[in-house]
Amino acid sequence: MPGLFAYEEQLEKINAHQPPLNRLDEMIDWEMFRNPIEEALYVEPKAPGGRPPYDRLMMFKILILQKYYNLSDEQTEFQIKDRLSFMQFLGLQIGDNVPDEKTIWLFKEQLKENITALTKQSNQDTAA
Repeated sequence: MPGLFAYEEQLEKINAHQPPLNRLDEMIDWEMFRNPIEEALYVEPKAPGGRPPYDRLMMFKILILQKYYNLSDEQTEFQIKDRLSFMQFLGLQIGDNVPDEKTIWLFKEQLKENITALTKQSNQDTAA
């Protein structure tokens, strides 16, 4: 039977192998993407209440996982639920809500529609 700290012990074992996602996290300051993504995908709330949206930076990192591992939306949802290294990369813990395949697809479509604004902002940031 797993102990109280089994999750942390398992993460330590995984991290001892220096997974590529950890190296990616060390190399990239993901927060630099937050404002451009938030601005490009901002939608005025229709009414108070409802479930809050998933963190857009996390959703962006999900798309990175998809490209890096060549995953479909359905497989991405499953792999996030199944792999501790994916959960750690996304800042999730066991029991956290994971976006379903439809949510992943919708985010990807919204990003495609607004990519021009995002690219423009990114180019301005790198030029500064």
